[in-house]
Amino acid sequence: MNSRPLFRSGLFLLLASLAFAAVPPGPGAPPHVVLILVDDLGYGDPGSFNPQSKIPTPHIDRLAREGMRFTDAHAPGAVCHPSRYGLITGRHPFRTDTSKWPTQPIIEPGQATLASVLKSRGYRTAMIGKWHLGFQEQGYDRPLPGGPVDRGFDRFFGFRASTDIPPYFYLEGDRAVAPPTGTIADSPAHPERGYSPIQGEFWRGGGIAPGLELKDVLPRFTDEAVAEINAHARQHPTQPLFLYYAPTGPHTPWLPAPEFKGRSGIGTYGDFTMMVDAMIGRVLQALDATQLAGNTLVIFTSDNGPVWYPEDVQRTGHDSTGGLRGMKGSHWEAGHRMPFIVRWPGRVKAGSTAAQMVCFTDVMATLAAATGATLEAEAGPDSFSFLPVLLGSQPAAKPVRESLVIGRSLRSGRWKWIEGREPVRFGRPASGTYPAAGEPPGQLYDLEADPRETTNLAAAQPEVVARLKAELARIQQSSRTRP
Repeated sequence: MNSRPLFRSGLFLLLASLAFAAVPPGPGAPPHVVLILVDDLGYGDPGSFNPQSKIPTPHIDRLAREGMRFTDAHAPGAVCHPSRYGLITGRHPFRTDTSKWPTQPIIEPGQATLASVLKSRGYRTAMIGKWHLGFQEQGYDRPLPGGPVDRGFDRFFGFRASTDIPPYFYLEGDRAVAPPTGTIADSPAHPERGYSPIQGEFWRGGGIAPGLELKDVLPRFTDEAVAEINAHARQHPTQPLFLYYAPTGPHTPWLPAPEFKGRSGIGTYGDFTMMVDAMIGRVLQALDATQLAGNTLVIFTSDNGPVWYPEDVQRTGHDSTGGLRGMKGSHWEAGHRMPFIVRWPGRVKAGSTAAQMVCFTDVMATLAAATGATLEAEAGPDSFSFLPVLLGSQPAAKPVRESLVIGRSLRSGRWKWIEGREPVRFGRPASGTYPAAGEPPGQLYDLEADPRETTNLAAAQPEVVARLKAELARIQQSSRTRP
């Protein structure tokens, strides 16, 4: 664990805020871009999205105060690798086979990525953290092609996947820092009281690099992200930076450092989420201290919803889903509606809120427009720019995108259609969450009147169902949605 304090003193906060205010964006200078993608955080975890949250998240909430909060932002998938694929490529994940990630790269050679688009604009590109989009695996003592440094990033330091999916080892570029020649057993079979076996301090046994401890991964990635910001400020003062920081929490295993244990009052999930927030604070502090913050566009979000059952809400009094239905892996809103914040000093109005429906796939077109990068015709086929929303010039009645496909579901305006029944995911059904016997196999919800998706209107609105089914089929058979 890094020995540096995780919380800043009042004096440092004052000096950092003065530095932040003292560096306005230069005329015509493309902004630095820092993309923060946390892992398995729920819509209802940050206080800025859920006033009843029992988890203190001061650094995420600071971003919301200083930027724009999106209330209808969606991951392109409800689990890790499809969501990350859509974010990085601007392409709906159903258009490719994301299941091959354990042994092969999901992103094809030459396919445009956020990193390649910004690199074409002169950016230095770096990724720190969880990749989960596959490598060409040919042994961990040999190069692992097809990862970040082969898909547009100048530098990569991170993990191949989550901290509960072996083998566990750090990568620098396309090489293991130390191959996973050791072995770690399954996590002890005594989950925290009240949690399911896949919550708490859960990990799967397998290979691990000698000396690596899972509890150190989150702070190590933060150390690397902070070091990347500091080095860029020193060594590349005139070059814009794109930093993709993808920490491994609060995904399992929930391993809060000693200074966070017991602090949330709701158990290890809350404690670990507080630690994740503190890590985000360290990255923001680095931007402040290097005086990069004044011309940095920061995007914060989570890859998918939490593993949080109704029983967890009843036991802890904390609703990680913010009142939405479902959880990670679900087509219901809690699986993919994400907290999403954009801060860009001098361009995005502080403390603002946007109700526009946007998707992670839209980040590519938005960053291209914000930085002056060229988005080629084949790049970002499902990416729509929401830059006018950020700049306050988009009429509220004019949608950024007319529809959105996530797995087997289609959102069109107020209506949401889910093809078929929800599968049971992550080990067991959640009581009160999955459809009762006899419910129609298709699901139609009016999210404007029923954001919690409590009433299936499929039988009552056959014309709407027919229209949405036809639109879903059309998009699934097409190669793009962006004109």
